[in-house]
Amino acid sequence: MLKKMMALSGSLLLTVGLLSGCGSGGGTDASKESAGGKEDLKTVTINMFTASPEYTDAFNAYIEEYKKVKPNVKINLEIMQADYNTILKSKIASGSTPDVFQTTAGGDIDTYADYSADLTNEPLAAAMTDAVRANMSSSDGKVLGLPVKGNLFTLIYNKDLLTKAGVTSPPKTIAEMQDAVTKLEAKGITPFANAYKEWWVWKHIFQHYVDAAAQDAGVEPKQLVSDFIAGKSKIKDYPVLYNNFFNFIDLTVKHGTDKPLERDSNAEVSDFASGKAAFMTGKGAWDEEAIKKINPDLKIGIMGYPVSDKADQSVIITGADQALRINKDSEVSEETIEFFNWLYTSEYGKNWFSQVAKVIPPIKDAPLPDLEMPKEMESILKTSKSGDLSVNYSLDTFHQKFGELMQAYISGNMNKDQAVAEIEKAWVQLGSAQ
Repeated sequence: MLKKMMALSGSLLLTVGLLSGCGSGGGTDASKESAGGKEDLKTVTINMFTASPEYTDAFNAYIEEYKKVKPNVKINLEIMQADYNTILKSKIASGSTPDVFQTTAGGDIDTYADYSADLTNEPLAAAMTDAVRANMSSSDGKVLGLPVKGNLFTLIYNKDLLTKAGVTSPPKTIAEMQDAVTKLEAKGITPFANAYKEWWVWKHIFQHYVDAAAQDAGVEPKQLVSDFIAGKSKIKDYPVLYNNFFNFIDLTVKHGTDKPLERDSNAEVSDFASGKAAFMTGKGAWDEEAIKKINPDLKIGIMGYPVSDKADQSVIITGADQALRINKDSEVSEETIEFFNWLYTSEYGKNWFSQVAKVIPPIKDAPLPDLEMPKEMESILKTSKSGDLSVNYSLDTFHQKFGELMQAYISGNMNKDQAVAEIEKAWVQLGSAQ
C-alpha cells in the first residue's frame, strides 16, 4: 500500500451527480427494448474523483458534451480539495479506487503506478506535447497519467508599475532585481505581493533555483533532485540554493506586502490586481482570470526569476504538474479510456482546453486561450527555452514540509542553517516513494 502520498491544501467539497458506488467498477445496467427484448447499449457509469475545484464548470461542460457522443455513458464527478490525499488513500485501501482519480505528476506517477492503466499506445498519449508526455510518464517510460492542463510557472509583473518606476525591462539578474526594487520604492510602489501562508507557493519559486543549481553543476535537474533524495548532496554546496534562494526570499519579505504569513493565494491576487505590488511571487498562468476579474485593464507581464547574475538562467517554466489516472482494475476502464481519447483528440476537446477551461492546452495543435500570459509565453518560447518542471521530481509530501519549514524560517523560528538541515532531512524522508 502507498507509504507516502501527496498533500493538497484548501477547504472545498463539491459533489456533482450521484456519488453512489464510487469504487473501481462503475456500474453497468442493461436495459431492454420493450418490443423485441433486444438488449440496448449498456448504461456505463464512470466515477471521477478529483482535486481541482477551479475546473468544476469546465469538467461539467465536457461531461455534458460527451452525452451527445455516448448517451449511454454517465460520468459522476466528485471534487474534493480539503483532505483529498487522505480520502484517496482511504478509497484505495478499502478497494474502492475510483475509475478516475487525480495525483500530482512527476514522482507521483511512479507512486500510483500499480493502480494506473497504461496509456502509452493510446491516441491521447500521442496527442500530448513532448514536455507534458514526459511529466505523465513513469521511470520506465510508460504513460500512466493524463494532464489536467498545461501550466506556466513564472514571476508575474505589472507592466505599468515597472514603467512608472523607470524599469525599462524585466530584471533578469540579482543586481537588476535589486535596482528595480530601489526604483519601485522610490516611487512609493511596494515591489512584491506574496502568498506565504500557502505551503505550495514555495515549491514554485524554489524549482527555478534548483534548475540553475543543476546547470551550474553540469547535471540535469532530475539527477540533482535524486541526489538530494539519496542524501548525497548538501544545499551548502550549491550557492544558488544556499545563498541566492534565501536572499531572494528575504528580499520579498523585506520589500513585500505586510504580514506575509497571513496572505493566502486569494489575498495575493487581490494585492497584485489592485496595484498594491509590482511583482507576484510563487504563482502562474492559472491566476490570470482572477486578476482580470478584479482589474480588467491591468497589463500583465511574465518573466523568469532572477536566480543569479547569469541572465540566461532567468527562464519561465512550463509543463504539467497535475495528472488524472485511470484505474487499471476498473470494470469500465475501456470506456473511460475511450472517453479521454475523445477529449484529447476531438475538435471539441482541442477547443475545450482554451475556450472552456481557459488553460494552456497540454496537447499539440490546440489553440491557446485568449489570455495575456499564455500568449506572452508563446512569444518568449520562440527565442528561449523553458526551464525544467523540477517540482515533479519530488513528492508533494516533501514539498508541503518544505513550505512549512520556509514559513518557520521567515517567521524567525528557524535560522537559515536550521532550515537547510531540516529541508535536507525532509528530502531524504519524504522526497520519494521508495
